[in-house]
Amino acid sequence: MPIVSLIAIYVVVWWIVLFAVLPIGAHNQVDAGQVVQGSEPGAPHVMRFVPKLIGTTVLAAVVTGLLLWGMSNSTLQEYWR
Repeated sequence: MPIVSLIAIYVVVWWIVLFAVLPIGAHNQVDAGQVVQGSEPGAPHVMRFVPKLIGTTVLAAVVTGLLLWGMSNSTLQEYWR
């Protein structure tokens, strides 16, 4: 498989995983009891974006690897036919 295709698959998987990971462990300002004046009360109290980006990158690599393994596995290819 060409490297451009691998990168494209990884980017799509990365974005899907990012939107799945973002709400994990998020606490809004109302739950924390510290609503900043003029902001949305449902906004996150503390974002913690860098750990989520690192986790997304690792999880997307694992999911992409499993996806590529599934596409190249001869047993699964026979099952899908």
